[in-house]
Amino acid sequence: MGIAAYDGDMPIASSPLPESDARLIDRFIDMLWVERGLSDLTLSAYRSDLEGLARQLYRLQVPDLVSADAAALQACLGARLQAGLKPRSTARLLSSLRRFYRYLVREGLVHTDPTALIQSPRLGRPLPKTLTEQDVERLLGAPDTGMSLGLRDRAMLETLYASGLRVSE
Repeated sequence: MGIAAYDGDMPIASSPLPESDARLIDRFIDMLWVERGLSDLTLSAYRSDLEGLARQLYRLQVPDLVSADAAALQACLGARLQAGLKPRSTARLLSSLRRFYRYLVREGLVHTDPTALIQSPRLGRPLPKTLTEQDVERLLGAPDTGMSLGLRDRAMLETLYASGLRVSE
């Protein structure tokens, strides 16, 4: 669920999108398509992120995307997290915003990038995948212990398993 679909306790898709923002978003999306060759799905995600943000800013009395400052953007991002949206989706939105505001700076439409000092939400690292007991038994039984190399391989696997070492270690 993106920012365009939900803001706190009220859907924001019904909030108006300023015409100046709609044109600016169109120009940005065109630039991404021409210069970067991004897929239609990626372009759609950028559009959805920016339109949702524009609507949310409008509700916060910020007239358009060009007028947004770091405090307003942080308020929007914070509202997402308080509403229970996942930090990963908020980080993706922030990535979209950073690219958009870098574009605005490059085009001379804003003088400073309001996203420059905004920190991304902390993303937890995923837990490592574990083997089932059957997987471990199959793994340990795989080496041919009738040969010296098989005995060596079995000993290495036993050591890895017993000590809890990761594959990278």
